[in-house]
Amino acid sequence: MSEFAAALADGPLVLDGGLSDRLEADGYDLSDALWSARLLADAPEAVLAAHRAYFAAGARVAIGASYQASFAGFARHGVDRAGAARLLARSVELAREAARGLPGPRRWVAASVGPYGAVLADGSEYRGRYGLSPAALEAFHRPRLEVLAAAGADVLALETVPDVEEARVLLRAVRGLGVPVWLSFAAAGGLTRAGQPLAEAFALAAGADEVVAVGVNCCAPADADRAVGLAARVSGKPVVVYPNSGEGWDAAAGAWCGEPSFTADRVAGWLADGARLVGGCCRVGPDGIRAVAAEVAAAGGGTP
Repeated sequence: MSEFAAALADGPLVLDGGLSDRLEADGYDLSDALWSARLLADAPEAVLAAHRAYFAAGARVAIGASYQASFAGFARHGVDRAGAARLLARSVELAREAARGLPGPRRWVAASVGPYGAVLADGSEYRGRYGLSPAALEAFHRPRLEVLAAAGADVLALETVPDVEEARVLLRAVRGLGVPVWLSFAAAGGLTRAGQPLAEAFALAAGADEVVAVGVNCCAPADADRAVGLAARVSGKPVVVYPNSGEGWDAAAGAWCGEPSFTADRVAGWLADGARLVGGCCRVGPDGIRAVAAEVAAAGGGTP
């Protein structure tokens, strides 16, 4: 059992919230295709400050700024392969630095591994089905996984995965790296974003020794409510859950709309259903994570 898996067995851990939202709140423009990964080169101090803000709010796990990072994406910005590898590794190093010297319980670093569609920066991570062969997808994912694992991440966060087929590829690609992973699907209405039943998606984790948790992220809180118990029953593993605020994205207007529905009083239900990694995704900031941490502590999962 990895140290991270052992920590999950001891009780729930609080994840951080939306990294990009924290960076934008601090005044950074993330409108280009690299998104928050651009700041690994341009403003690493901003990424460090964002991680520290979430740790201060009670997070025990920081997810690095590599979600939209890739060798091809950095190459389009004039960064050679060696430089891209250094920036990928920096995403892990900055999260580790943010945790260094903090009092209290251990903090953990998750390296973010977004789906292929995230790198396209066209919203296709919410559709999947890119028209690539499994071999081509694995050739894309494996090199950056190797770099992030070698950088010393405690766990690889295979997150916002829209498609069962890409999940299968990712699970092949992490074999032999020696680092545990969590597998988290983007979901809506009981289905993956590519339209497969979530039960089919979660079942992939049951036979994968590398997977220490499975669940959903970047979804509406109501979808998370329905998914946690299903993930636990189908996989027999701890569950990871970190939904969005519940607001909607108006692509035409380029703005968020509607009212948030992410509330910390959902946390007790998630924990009861098997969640062991609990946090927030888009539009859930440090205040939201502080409230989550308080609920986890009230359920006996440590101090906020």
